[in-house]
Amino acid sequence: MKPVCFVMGAGAGIGGTVGKKFAAEGYHSVLCRRSDQDGLDKLVGDIKADGGDASGYLLNAVEENTIEDRVAAVESEIGPIEVVLFNLGAQIGDRPLADTTYKQFELGWRMANFALFRIAKSVCPRMEERGHGTFLVTSATAAVRGNAGQHSHAAAMGGRRMLCQTLNAEFSPKGVHIAHILVDGAVDAPDTLGKLLGEESYQKLRETRGMEHDGLLLPSKMAETYYHLSQQHRSAWTHELDLRAFSDRPWWNH
Repeated sequence: MKPVCFVMGAGAGIGGTVGKKFAAEGYHSVLCRRSDQDGLDKLVGDIKADGGDASGYLLNAVEENTIEDRVAAVESEIGPIEVVLFNLGAQIGDRPLADTTYKQFELGWRMANFALFRIAKSVCPRMEERGHGTFLVTSATAAVRGNAGQHSHAAAMGGRRMLCQTLNAEFSPKGVHIAHILVDGAVDAPDTLGKLLGEESYQKLRETRGMEHDGLLLPSKMAETYYHLSQQHRSAWTHELDLRAFSDRPWWNH
């Protein structure tokens, strides 16, 4: 039975690419995303074509019991979850306070915090019982710096960071590695940055900063860091790190 890497937010960028990396390293990757069955099927098919094992599921993280039921099914039907990648975004774009609705603000909390709490509550006790496990959480610059127009996102990501710290305080001594990965830059991903900017602006950005310029974070290179974190010896665990392209200014220099 292969160890399982459970990915929430398995799109065409970070989530799906990390899932591919773990499958290539001998894990069964369980890939969950909210929509796009065709894209999910392609991702699973690509992994299998490369000789890996993967399963794909549509999962709406804000619906009641969806996370809990999927975790239970994976544990009973596929195998123990050794690694979790929580990769759900909560970005709604720049919005002044007056244009940020109650529903939008609450959705940021539900995606960034409540969904993380729910999967942690479902998986961490199982990892504790087994005495080991890795919980990788993708985060953003907004977790450490609140900019104008980012009321929902900054509150959500700041809360995500603090939740990771509390999880680490409780579960690290019990053998569960909690890692908060702060993505401090633009990621070359069509289903996140591409949708946010629009196809034309996204391709222009890739031509001017990405591709051979290496000015956009490449998911395939980021996946190497995610995998490295999962393989760290417990005598030298990393709880928090940040990733950015070489040409970007770090968040603390802005």
